[in-house]
Amino acid sequence: MTAFATALESGADLLCSLPRRRSGVPEARLAAAEWAARHPAVRARLIVDQRPGTPVVDYDLVLDHPRGGTVALTAPPEDGLPWLVDHSTHWAAGHLVTVDDVHVSVSQALTMLRSLSRGGATPYQEIVDQCLLASAVDDTLPVSAADLQATADEFRRGRGLHDRAATLAWLESAGMSEERFEAYITGIARRRRFRLDKEGELAAARLDARPGDFARVRAVWVTGGERVPAATPDELFGRLAELGDAIVTVGTRFEGDLPVPLRGAAPGTVVGPVQLPDGGFLTGAVLSRTPAVSGDPETLAAAGRAAFADWLAGRRADATVEWHWS
Repeated sequence: MTAFATALESGADLLCSLPRRRSGVPEARLAAAEWAARHPAVRARLIVDQRPGTPVVDYDLVLDHPRGGTVALTAPPEDGLPWLVDHSTHWAAGHLVTVDDVHVSVSQALTMLRSLSRGGATPYQEIVDQCLLASAVDDTLPVSAADLQATADEFRRGRGLHDRAATLAWLESAGMSEERFEAYITGIARRRRFRLDKEGELAAARLDARPGDFARVRAVWVTGGERVPAATPDELFGRLAELGDAIVTVGTRFEGDLPVPLRGAAPGTVVGPVQLPDGGFLTGAVLSRTPAVSGDPETLAAAGRAAFADWLAGRRADATVEWHWS
């Protein structure tokens, strides 16, 4: 028997011996790694499929063939039907992603994106973040009328739904009944309340730890496709009138909300032209800086938002995320 044939026979025995529950996946991975070390020539990889909606898992073993290409080895322990075929008719075959113990179907993901899209995050990150929030929020907690109203108003304003007729038209286009919309808004309201409470809980510590992020900075900056050199803020202001296709921003921001090249710059100093990740250029100057005020409600709110973003990023880094791509 060739070494490859021996590996196939041994690999089938391995697959039949692996635990079939989610809790046993780490043990299965360890067993597969030890088996692969004994058969280095086939460069084996264990593929784990966690069945959506159940604690059952399935496995494939992918091996390098001696003459090139790969061989996928499946050993169904029960009815002999490979998991890929079995899942094609499974009630949960439309599941898109599992984040820890939260399962999301394609339709649920589309609903999330319809309401929760925000700048700076990919759709994948948004879906994962909403799963993490769903696992953190108690969905049995009552929602106050004030929270429901604030959430519904915020939702409608964000989509230009300024009257009942516009809202009903949106519901029709989304294929959503008024009752489903109410339940939908209730879920968003719970997550909104959780976020606001968590921001309030974390704000003071975040401000104490990094007060420099919340200094108020008056600044000017220009972004565009061409370099805009200037030696002083006055010279930069003087060049604004001659600019073509460029974006000019003059305003007051918290330090942490400034473009990265301007953070920490001394007042009166021109920064740039600096090339940006998107290929454009930035030239800017800090005009003044006022230290953070610990008792200021707006400053505390900004610190809370930053702290919540850090908290969510930590949860995201620790999460187990599996996309069920077909």
